[in-house]
Amino acid sequence: MSRRVTTTTAGLVLSAAVVAFASCGSSARQGVAPNGARHSTTTANATTANATTTVSATTSTTLPTVDTTPVDTAPSSTATTRAGTPATTGGPTPPASTSPPPVSGHGLAGKVITINPGHAGGNGSHPSEINRQVWIGSGWKACDTAGTQTNAGYPEHAFTWDTSLRVAAKLRALGATVVMTRQNDTGWGPCIDARARIGNQAHSAAVVSIHADGGPATGRGFFVIAPALIAGLTDDIYSASGRLAGAVRDAVQRGTAMPTSNYSGSGGYLTSGIYGGLNLADVPAMFIECGNMRNATDAALLGSAAYRDQLATAIVQGIANYVG
Repeated sequence: MSRRVTTTTAGLVLSAAVVAFASCGSSARQGVAPNGARHSTTTANATTANATTTVSATTSTTLPTVDTTPVDTAPSSTATTRAGTPATTGGPTPPASTSPPPVSGHGLAGKVITINPGHAGGNGSHPSEINRQVWIGSGWKACDTAGTQTNAGYPEHAFTWDTSLRVAAKLRALGATVVMTRQNDTGWGPCIDARARIGNQAHSAAVVSIHADGGPATGRGFFVIAPALIAGLTDDIYSASGRLAGAVRDAVQRGTAMPTSNYSGSGGYLTSGIYGGLNLADVPAMFIECGNMRNATDAALLGSAAYRDQLATAIVQGIANYVG
């Protein structure tokens, strides 16, 4: 996504205990926001607790050698779902995999995992639709953005779509039910509030939003984003979301050639209260910025189909470590 405001992190260690996540009707949501939204406007001034995590994955996966040849074309899809329409558990045919799913994902069987590919291919041609303001629990924000791209023109929306398809295929191979928040890379939307509702309504065990950053050209690396602690808004998912984000961070750090970010967060981890997909979640949720598209070294990795498959395997391993 485009360069974002970054929150700071502190050294708080998240609990490793299992934290039950709330359903869509969570009693923690006590206010009524404009236009009938469930989340209270009083949360805007709530205390934000920044945290790091010490969660580490319990297993590792042998991954293929990275091919750093850029691939600056978007994957094709035969899906015809209308833009902005909530997704189903079905989906387009994923790209061919160059590595097997992780062998330690037995805990995924029967779990519902929502994958949110950031942005969409049609967002840039629908400015009035994506600039519409939506309520994110603590304020108003644009429905979505067009995202960023590499200097060679490889767009973030194409990267997130291709990587998400790979993640979804590997999750399904391990017995998970996968919900995709969008079904193609040609339409626009859904808006960020609708994407959060999709994960909530599916009663997801985890929601993972896949992005790539548009940071400074000298900045390298990936980072995960967990929700900030906001009373009455994210307090019911804060701990579980932090453990999910930490598990994915650890797996990607160990299983890919991408370093943790040297310009955002600390050790590849930060918390934030500015994202609707996290603020509105009633289930464990996180974002991953998979690298910096404005950095030439990161862009070469992100543009490689072999690397995207390696990355997808690591993300799935992190999800499996969390739910298992």
